[in-house]
Amino acid sequence: MTTGEIQLERNIAVASVAGPGCMLKKVLDIIGGKWKVLILCALHQGVTVRYGELKKMIYGITNAMLANSLKDLEDDGLVHRELFDERPLRVEYSLTEKGNSIVPILLTLKDWGTENLD
Repeated sequence: MTTGEIQLERNIAVASVAGPGCMLKKVLDIIGGKWKVLILCALHQGVTVRYGELKKMIYGITNAMLANSLKDLEDDGLVHRELFDERPLRVEYSLTEKGNSIVPILLTLKDWGTENLD
């Protein structure tokens, strides 16, 4: 193998991990940050949750971060937001089928942490 072929092979390997078509990068873009994963796991209880209840479930999250993260997760099709025409206004959140499908992977990461981190 020539030096040029080795360099080309290295460039292909790098592109496959970080390039625009990399699925892992796309997933991390969607669930990136520490709050989105916690929101998804909190909503995995199988019930709809009101905003205030969700905020209580996720220790340390600010209102702005929760609102922004929920909006992003809704835009990406992982969270369903239902607005009720009531006074006071009521909004409930739940996971979509797509959102539910990623939670077992996240819980596997949690299990890995339990086994490998102090």
